[in-house]
Amino acid sequence: MKKIKLFLASSNTLVDTRRRFELEIYRKCKLWFEQGVFLHLDVWEDLSARMSEGRSQDEYNEKIEAADLFVLLASDKVGMYSAEEFDTAFGAFKAKQKPFVFTYFLQDAVPSGSSLELFKKKLSDLGHFYASYKNDDDLWNQFNKELERLQIEQFKNNEWKAAGNDKKADQEINFTGNEFNNNTFNF
Repeated sequence: MKKIKLFLASSNTLVDTRRRFELEIYRKCKLWFEQGVFLHLDVWEDLSARMSEGRSQDEYNEKIEAADLFVLLASDKVGMYSAEEFDTAFGAFKAKQKPFVFTYFLQDAVPSGSSLELFKKKLSDLGHFYASYKNDDDLWNQFNKELERLQIEQFKNNEWKAAGNDKKADQEINFTGNEFNNNTFNF
């Protein structure tokens, strides 16, 4: 059995979206179980709230560093903990090509401060294309396609190249014949 560990990061305002995502991951896990793949999802609500020697966030960051996939969801803001979780995932990704990192932003969300635009700029500076989603169904549809792609590749081939350093890498934004335009995939 191959265990694929996922960490889902988002603010408390997206609790219903996280619950729906968790339900869909469980359904996918049931489908893939016979194929020898187990999806293990960590969300911050499932982790202990007990007092510890260090910060609770440090324990979450350990889960992120051990994850195979990291998903960040944002709507009206990117809080300091979500930003730290992204930084942890991205640092691990650069160091060991793991976890796969995905970022999804709710379309038409009204920013509650500058954190959302600053974070999007940060992603742009890294050469990362974030995805936008209209609702929970759209989010799951997009992420499920990513899971299918990863499963076909057996959750391998996660290389990072800094933006602008490799023209071939810039041309390989076209994933398996599907073109990425305006923050959505065209099939």
